[in-house]
Amino acid sequence: MTDTAQPSSATDPALLDALREQVQGALPTTIADLSALVRIPSVSWSAFDPANVRASAEAVADLARSTGVFGADDVRIVRSAVDGDTADAETSGAELGQPAVLAVRPARNGKPTVMLYAHHDVQPQGDDALWETPPFEPTLRGDRLYGRGASDDKAGVMTHIASLRAIHAQFGDDLDLGVVLFVEGEEEFGSRSFRTFLREQKEHLAADVIVVADSDNWSVDVPSITVSLRGNVTFKLTLTTLEHASHSGMFGGAAPDAMIPMVKLLASLHDDAGSVAVEGLTSYEADVPSRTDDELAVDAALVAGVRPIGTGEVLSRMWFQPSITVTGMDVPSVANASNTLLPSVSARVSVRVAPGQDAREAYAAVERHLRAHVPFGARMEITEPDSGDGFLVDTAGWAVQEARTAMREGWGAEAVEQGIGGSIPFVSDLAAEFPEAQILVTGVEDPDTRAHSPNESQHLGVLHRAIASEAILLARLATRS
Repeated sequence: MTDTAQPSSATDPALLDALREQVQGALPTTIADLSALVRIPSVSWSAFDPANVRASAEAVADLARSTGVFGADDVRIVRSAVDGDTADAETSGAELGQPAVLAVRPARNGKPTVMLYAHHDVQPQGDDALWETPPFEPTLRGDRLYGRGASDDKAGVMTHIASLRAIHAQFGDDLDLGVVLFVEGEEEFGSRSFRTFLREQKEHLAADVIVVADSDNWSVDVPSITVSLRGNVTFKLTLTTLEHASHSGMFGGAAPDAMIPMVKLLASLHDDAGSVAVEGLTSYEADVPSRTDDELAVDAALVAGVRPIGTGEVLSRMWFQPSITVTGMDVPSVANASNTLLPSVSARVSVRVAPGQDAREAYAAVERHLRAHVPFGARMEITEPDSGDGFLVDTAGWAVQEARTAMREGWGAEAVEQGIGGSIPFVSDLAAEFPEAQILVTGVEDPDTRAHSPNESQHLGVLHRAIASEAILLARLATRS
């Protein structure tokens, strides 16, 4: 890798103009390629057909070859063993993760190497009735392309592909910049083979700069560099009070059904203001831009009359404080409810951990709280735990300065440094495996994207500007002296 302390050189204005023209001219092709990816229902969860994820990986590999940056043999589809399993999965029968795409172009003449990360798998579509258009049929309405994965993160994939096409059009075979394209296939399913993949492919993945295109922007007109990510902890919580269901009229009022302690236990996780009330969960202290409760109500689509929860600055609550959400429960549906005491109830609990706190430490704090507050002697089980650490970006590095400049030239606006309330746990894995690399977390989403939700969409103006910015960033890296 190159000497990361070298100063940057200004980018030739003629090159910038040529890159902008290239990106603009290729935009219809880029949108068509994005639409083709959206049509592939590449849900990586275990209950869905893995053939679709394989088809998506093959499509991404073809797109990587189409950039001209990589030779045909430089692009591979790779599967690694699920973390904790044997690395020799192909011969041992160990469980394999979903297919990733890896393409490598070595650096020449002392130039740096950049790794471009995105993921080609998507969330399940959920309830089709909530979609205004079919989730896997890309639909253009106004300036937005609708469809599952249109933004998260197939637009991230196309940002890399389109920027590489633009760079190749200008540099051709004279490009000395090292490029690693890594498009994961199971980010939405917990990146289960990610650490194994990093260990196995470490020699090919080593880079001076890592660009993770899987985050948000301040608005459709103002870009962002994500400088903090919360960690996450998830688990299944089960409470049992009865050996079997019993008639609620005969025993209700004396025998506790499982829902009573579950409701009380879950309620104990928050105080009356809605702030997390678990001893041992920490917050991170940093200044945040101002955002009012009224603005939050619009952005988060609060129903009229609903008040925000928590205390302190709105963005501090979302970026730097812990949060706890019950994302699902196993109980009878209202339509199938009978007059019985429930013997057992399960809930899926999701904890967002403030950046700077170890996720395992946070899990231990939540577990202690639950065990100390379980009511009526209910039998409690915690299963299926999963966790990932948050991340704080070092904004003093030269790569962040290069990204700011590229965004200003590509967007025509200064980038906002922002935190993200969501989690991208593998970023801390990248930092641990490549401690000398500078990590940039960028993205193509905006406040109206609705990633993971029905009617997900990609703003095409944001896509255009994101591609232009990344192409300019690559050009600046390629011309560093």
